[in-house]
This record gives sequence, structure tokens and C-alpha cells, in this order.
Amino acid sequence: MRAVAMTSFGGPEVLSVVEIPTPEPEAGQVRVRVAAATVNNFDLVARAGWLGGMLPAGPRYVLGWDVAGEIDAVAPDVTGFAPGDAVIGMSDWLDTKAGTYAEYVVLNAASVTRAPAGATPLQAATIPVNGLTALRILELLDPAPGATIAVTGAGGAVGGYTAELAAGRGHRVLAVASAQDEAFLTGLGATFVPRSDDPVAALRAHAPDGVDALVDAATIGPEMIAAVRDGGAYAGLTPPKTPEPERGISVHRVHVTADGARLAELVSLAEQGRFTLRVAQDFPFEQAPQAHAMLAKGGVRGRVLLTP
Repeated sequence: MRAVAMTSFGGPEVLSVVEIPTPEPEAGQVRVRVAAATVNNFDLVARAGWLGGMLPAGPRYVLGWDVAGEIDAVAPDVTGFAPGDAVIGMSDWLDTKAGTYAEYVVLNAASVTRAPAGATPLQAATIPVNGLTALRILELLDPAPGATIAVTGAGGAVGGYTAELAAGRGHRVLAVASAQDEAFLTGLGATFVPRSDDPVAALRAHAPDGVDALVDAATIGPEMIAAVRDGGAYAGLTPPKTPEPERGISVHRVHVTADGARLAELVSLAEQGRFTLRVAQDFPFEQAPQAHAMLAKGGVRGRVLLTP
């Protein structure tokens, strides 16, 4: 099968299309014929060699966590899925190295769920990693009904999903983003807060006593904890930019794993029009370097995807 792989670390140019054996599903697994795979920031980090001992040099790696496609084969012990089923799924890539930048990927059956009706494969592939991350964030923050939640980077993938899910649950959402995102975020029911040189002050203008919870999806840094009230909650995505707890604030570093049941919740919301699937641009496998370069440049609204 064809796949996008790398045999050394570096810039986008280390990615190339190669021929590798088609994987076979083992017990509890399904094989998915890939229609679309999302490019994530983690892929850029792995490709650049910034994972250190977590990703040894030398072997060939196929990147990719998200996938949308159709079931191609199932292990004999798998029930509930059959060849031809349209699905989405997530690879726990750090553990399995089963990358989705390939014509086929084998995943645990518990890591996939049916694709949302009415969505294209490109749209469907935007859900898994960032959607599950947004769900996990709200689970960790555990906000009280009607809580005020601030989201930095609310125009981006994780930030946008978190803002939409929080607003859909009846929370007051203060969405920090650039001016181009205002219409999108207010359409989700959030209060738009323009990005500025002093985001803490901007949030305190809307919540003088501090917000109940804050999600730093823009990874502005530890200083954002100053926008949180005493006893509130904070969620960060990047450990070096996550603050130490203070003033009784609970601080969470978000980690997400594949979960087909939770994905099914997001699929249901998408089908109800309560979870917005945004595609920025798709590239064929041969243009994987351009896809990585586009995401690295920043300012992308929606997801960058690869297609076989």
C-alpha cells in the first residue's frame, strides 16, 4: 500500500510517499481503507524530532492520528462492524505507531465509530483527536451549570470545539481570538473577546472576579492563570506552558486517548448541527510536505487533511 513516511527527522521535506506492506487486523481490530487523514500539530513535532527518547531515530515512521474511511476487514472476534461501514477513528499513535497517512490503517475496534451521516470524509476526519480533546477538557474542568469559561485560541481546532461544546451545555463562553473569528464564535453562542497584548485584562473586563475556568488552547502560557478566580480551574495543552497551581485553582494537563464511545457522542452532535466540522484544505499524499508547511505557518481555520 501507499503511505506517507519519514526515515529521518527534519522539515516537511523528509516526508515522502512509499510502498509498505498492507497491515492485517489482529484480535479485536479492524482495518480501515483511508479516505482522509488529518494533519495535527503533534505530527509536526514528531517529524521534527522533538520527542527525544519517545521516538527513537532510525526506523521508518508513518504519521497520523485521525482517520475517516470505510471498514475493509475485521478480525473474527469483532462484532458491530462489517466491511463497507463508513467510520471515523483515532490511532493511539505514540503507543502503536499505526499512522493514518496511509491507504489502510489497522485500529482497535473500540477506537472507531460510525461516521456522521451527511458529512464528507474530509469533514468527518476533523472530529477524533481535537473533538476528544475538547470533551476531555470539559470533563477535567467539571464546570458548574452556567459557569463562565474562557477559551484562548477559540478560532482554532481545539479551541473552537471546546467553545462550541461549552456553549452548547449552557455555559457562558468568553472566546479569545482574532477579529476574523468573531462571526464564527458569536454564531456558536460565545462572547467574542479580541486577541490583545493583555488577554488577562481583556478577560477580567468581562469577568472582574475572574472566570470559573480557562482553557489555554492558544498556549499563551502560565500567566493566563491570573484570569481565573480563586478556586477555579485551568486546562493547558502543552506541559511547559502550564502553570503550577495557586489560589486553590486546579490545574490540568490534557492528554487524550482513543475512545469510540466518546466519538459516537460527537458524531451525534455533528448530525444535530451542534458540532461544526471545518475543513481548511486537503492535499494528496504527494503534497504532504505542503500540508505540513501550511499548518506550521499558523493562522489555519479548520483542519488540514491528506487524502490517498
